[in-house]
Amino acid sequence: MIPVTKPYLPSREKLDRYLDGIYERQRLTNKGPLVQELTRRLEDYLGVRNLLLVSNGTLALQIAYRALGVTGRAVGERAEAITTPFSFIATASSLKWEGIEPVFADIDPGTWCLDPAQVGPAVTSSTRAIVPVHVFGNACDVEVLDDIAQRNGLKVIYDGAHAFGVAYKGASLLARGDATTLSFHATKLFHTLEGGAIVFKDEEHLERAKRLINFGITGPETIEGLGINAKMNEFQAAMGLCVLDEMAVNLQARAAIWQAYESALQGRCQLQLRNPNASNNYAYAPVLLSSETDVGITMAALREVGVYPRRYFYPSLDSVDYFGTEAHNRHSNDVARRIICLPIYVGLTDRDVAKIVSVVERVAA
Repeated sequence: MIPVTKPYLPSREKLDRYLDGIYERQRLTNKGPLVQELTRRLEDYLGVRNLLLVSNGTLALQIAYRALGVTGRAVGERAEAITTPFSFIATASSLKWEGIEPVFADIDPGTWCLDPAQVGPAVTSSTRAIVPVHVFGNACDVEVLDDIAQRNGLKVIYDGAHAFGVAYKGASLLARGDATTLSFHATKLFHTLEGGAIVFKDEEHLERAKRLINFGITGPETIEGLGINAKMNEFQAAMGLCVLDEMAVNLQARAAIWQAYESALQGRCQLQLRNPNASNNYAYAPVLLSSETDVGITMAALREVGVYPRRYFYPSLDSVDYFGTEAHNRHSNDVARRIICLPIYVGLTDRDVAKIVSVVERVAA
């Protein structure tokens, strides 16, 4: 069976050495030495400052909203955030969970990222933030989005769950906005089993977030405010350190697969229009087919030969009942109906890729 992805598993020998150290120290959590080491190494590898490790990518979003004061400022006050309907559910559900109403603006039909032209008209007196997504690691139009936010006094929290290691104009894409969140889920390009991180623009927001992820505790007998438990543990950090050591191998394999798909399918399927100012981390291999009918035919044909692609992201979030929105974002709904992600992971062979391409080509012909 060929799934859409497989978790990258690094050297067992190296991981065992980290685990031996955990057993010797008997310190499992609460900002242990491996969490501290991973924080330093990720800041260096990614070229960022003010990085905070957390227990998962959804909590990364929730902590970022709170650290930046995006939630309602008074009892009964409505807080809104403009975001994309073409994303994983956590982008919008994390807002709703924090009492912030997601307001969906449509995507660009080529890049599949939030369309800045749709953001401005969606701003109201209740808008607190813009939450764009670097979809499949494709950089948003960050200059325009940041400008809209500054002109309207809004915070920008980028969902960078797919954007690990992406550079924009020679610097880290993760340094844009007031904060960028990352997911280190097992299926991500870089992972810590479960986990995530937040990169803050300002150190004061980092310090506030540090308190938030540890119940508001600042000392043995001091609690300075409301908080929650969102800390990363030492076992997660151990996995992350091992995966980070082998990123070159991971990226090289993914790049070869991605480029094989692009070479074979360019002109047969619509591929994502990549931001020319940003690098590609080859985290996903999405293709847009001509119709939803073709999606069904292609997926069925691939399953017949033991290949299991996924529909990322379906349905468009503006159609999810509990958001209670009547908005219909035309481009997001259209792309969501016609897109599939093809398998891409270390260990996928040239023969596997050729088999996948032949099926997609046959349906797209």
